[in-house]
Amino acid sequence: MSVYDKLEQLGIVLPPVATPAAAYVPYVISGQQIFVSGHIAKKPDGKPWVGQLGAAIDTAEGQQAARAIAIDLIGTLHAACGDLNRIKRIVKLCSLVNSTDSFTEQHLVTNGASELFGQIFGERGAHARSAYGVAQLPFGTCVEIDLVAELD
Repeated sequence: MSVYDKLEQLGIVLPPVATPAAAYVPYVISGQQIFVSGHIAKKPDGKPWVGQLGAAIDTAEGQQAARAIAIDLIGTLHAACGDLNRIKRIVKLCSLVNSTDSFTEQHLVTNGASELFGQIFGERGAHARSAYGVAQLPFGTCVEIDLVAELD
């Protein structure tokens, strides 16, 4: 099944690439690798998904935010390579989770993104990953994720 068939089956419509909020580009292709800049969590209305895990947001909502970021990241990958079926592998995710000092489930929050990459890309979606708890993120968002992918 193609990546696009899987997206359709899951009812996912890819968004356009977001305009960078500062002095950077959405992605860089170097050789066979695509480096995708950090994407922040946005609610369905397009506004930043603000809040701190362990305070205003629980793990389950954090997973939803991370999943939403994964959809945005896939949209950027599509813009970068023109055909998601060219993605040989999702290599690495780095997840930053806006957390209280006592919150310790950053890895579970990040599963919201990791699991979606697995659903959409199958074995090619299995990736290395880091999940960090941070004191704050741009616009007060709850999660930010960047990734590296390899082209076929």
